[in-house]
Amino acid sequence: MTNEIHKQYDRLDDVPLIMFCMKEVYVVPDRHIRYAATKAFYGTKMAEGSSVQSHGVKMLFLVEKLEDLKAGLKNDTYIDVILQSLPPSYDPFIVNYNMNGLENGLYMNG
Repeated sequence: MTNEIHKQYDRLDDVPLIMFCMKEVYVVPDRHIRYAATKAFYGTKMAEGSSVQSHGVKMLFLVEKLEDLKAGLKNDTYIDVILQSLPPSYDPFIVNYNMNGLENGLYMNG
Protein backbone atom coordinates (compact mmCIF):
# COMPACT_ATOMS: atom_id res chain seq x y z
CA MET A 1 0.00 0.00 0.00
CA THR A 2 1.44 3.40 -0.94
CA ASN A 3 2.00 6.02 1.74
CA GLU A 4 -0.83 8.17 0.37
CA ILE A 5 -3.31 5.29 0.51
CA HIS A 6 -2.01 4.27 3.93
CA LYS A 7 -2.57 7.81 5.28
CA GLN A 8 -6.07 7.91 3.80
CA TYR A 9 -7.13 4.73 5.59
CA ASP A 10 -5.03 5.19 8.73
CA ARG A 11 -7.75 7.31 10.36
CA LEU A 12 -10.25 4.44 10.05
CA ASP A 13 -10.09 2.19 13.08
CA ASP A 14 -11.76 -1.01 12.00
CA VAL A 15 -11.12 -3.56 9.28
CA PRO A 16 -14.67 -3.84 7.85
CA LEU A 17 -14.81 -0.08 7.26
CA ILE A 18 -11.37 -0.07 5.61
CA MET A 19 -12.37 -3.00 3.40
CA PHE A 20 -15.63 -1.27 2.52
CA CYS A 21 -13.82 1.93 1.47
CA MET A 22 -11.16 0.08 -0.51
CA LYS A 23 -13.75 -2.01 -2.32
CA GLU A 24 -15.50 1.19 -3.38
CA VAL A 25 -12.22 2.48 -4.82
CA TYR A 26 -11.37 -0.74 -6.66
CA VAL A 27 -14.86 -1.27 -8.16
CA VAL A 28 -16.64 -4.23 -6.70
CA PRO A 29 -20.24 -5.11 -7.59
CA ASP A 30 -22.84 -3.03 -5.71
CA ARG A 31 -24.30 -6.12 -4.04
CA HIS A 32 -21.00 -6.92 -2.34
CA ILE A 33 -20.39 -3.28 -1.37
CA ARG A 34 -23.90 -3.06 0.09
CA TYR A 35 -23.27 -6.28 2.03
CA ALA A 36 -19.98 -4.92 3.43
CA ALA A 37 -21.58 -1.59 4.37
CA THR A 38 -24.54 -3.30 6.04
CA LYS A 39 -22.23 -5.64 7.94
CA ALA A 40 -20.10 -2.72 9.13
CA PHE A 41 -23.19 -0.71 10.13
CA TYR A 42 -24.85 -3.51 12.12
CA GLY A 43 -21.55 -4.68 13.61
CA THR A 44 -20.20 -1.34 14.82
CA LYS A 45 -20.28 -0.93 18.59
CA MET A 46 -19.03 2.04 20.57
CA ALA A 47 -16.46 1.10 23.21
CA GLU A 48 -17.18 2.29 26.74
CA GLY A 49 -15.35 5.54 27.38
CA SER A 50 -14.66 6.33 23.73
CA SER A 51 -15.81 9.47 21.94
CA VAL A 52 -19.52 9.53 21.18
CA GLN A 53 -18.80 12.20 18.57
CA SER A 54 -16.36 9.95 16.67
CA HIS A 55 -18.80 7.08 16.91
CA GLY A 56 -21.65 9.26 15.64
CA VAL A 57 -19.59 10.48 12.68
CA LYS A 58 -18.68 6.90 11.81
CA MET A 59 -22.29 5.73 12.01
CA LEU A 60 -23.56 8.67 9.94
CA PHE A 61 -20.89 7.92 7.33
CA LEU A 62 -22.21 4.37 7.10
CA VAL A 63 -25.83 5.60 6.93
CA GLU A 64 -24.91 7.87 4.01
CA LYS A 65 -23.16 4.99 2.23
CA LEU A 66 -26.18 2.73 2.72
CA GLU A 67 -28.44 5.48 1.39
CA ASP A 68 -26.18 5.94 -1.65
CA LEU A 69 -26.32 2.19 -2.25
CA LYS A 70 -30.12 2.21 -1.90
CA ALA A 71 -30.05 -0.38 0.88
CA GLY A 72 -33.75 0.18 1.54
CA LEU A 73 -33.53 0.65 5.30
CA LYS A 74 -36.07 2.88 7.00
CA ASN A 75 -35.16 5.86 9.16
CA ASP A 76 -36.39 4.01 12.29
CA THR A 77 -34.03 1.13 11.52
CA TYR A 78 -31.06 3.47 11.25
CA ILE A 79 -31.96 5.08 14.57
CA ASP A 80 -32.51 1.71 16.30
CA VAL A 81 -29.16 0.34 15.13
CA ILE A 82 -27.31 3.49 16.18
CA LEU A 83 -28.93 3.40 19.64
CA GLN A 84 -28.13 -0.32 19.96
CA SER A 85 -24.50 0.39 19.10
CA LEU A 86 -24.08 2.52 22.22
CA PRO A 87 -22.53 1.02 25.37
CA PRO A 88 -24.63 0.22 28.49
CA SER A 89 -23.74 3.55 30.12
CA TYR A 90 -26.03 5.20 27.53
CA ASP A 91 -29.08 3.14 28.57
CA PRO A 92 -30.65 6.06 30.52
CA PHE A 93 -30.32 8.25 27.41
CA ILE A 94 -31.92 5.56 25.25
CA VAL A 95 -34.83 5.12 27.68
CA ASN A 96 -35.35 8.90 27.79
CA TYR A 97 -35.15 9.07 23.99
CA ASN A 98 -37.77 6.35 23.53
CA MET A 99 -40.09 7.40 26.37
CA ASN A 100 -40.24 11.08 25.44
CA GLY A 101 -40.82 10.72 21.72
CA LEU A 102 -37.50 12.27 20.81
CA GLU A 103 -37.45 10.25 17.59
CA ASN A 104 -39.47 13.07 16.04
CA GLY A 105 -36.39 15.28 16.23
CA LEU A 106 -33.81 12.92 14.75
CA TYR A 107 -33.64 12.26 11.05
CA MET A 108 -30.94 10.11 9.52
CA ASN A 109 -31.74 10.76 5.87
CA GLY A 110 -33.24 13.52 3.83
